[in-house]
Amino acid sequence: MKFDWDEEKAAENQAKHDVSFDEAKEVFFDPDVIDEYDVEHSVYEDRYYVIGFSSRRLLTVVYTERSGLIRIISAWKSTNKERETYEKSKD
Repeated sequence: MKFDWDEEKAAENQAKHDVSFDEAKEVFFDPDVIDEYDVEHSVYEDRYYVIGFSSRRLLTVVYTERSGLIRIISAWKSTNKERETYEKSKD
């Protein structure tokens, strides 16, 4: 997998959510990752979100695919609801 992101957006995300995009890309390698199409935010381009573990914690990552790359848009520590969704998917 190859990843891409906007450096300015990555810095804003780090400041706002305390999650680096380097950490966020680890989620894609979680064998139990949940990967869903984001209907609500796919107005201008297809967007997806994943919920999975980095090496440190459970994260939710929003991304799109461009030119064969996974372009990370945003990432944050998963909410309680997102955590429940992740845990239920493992049952």
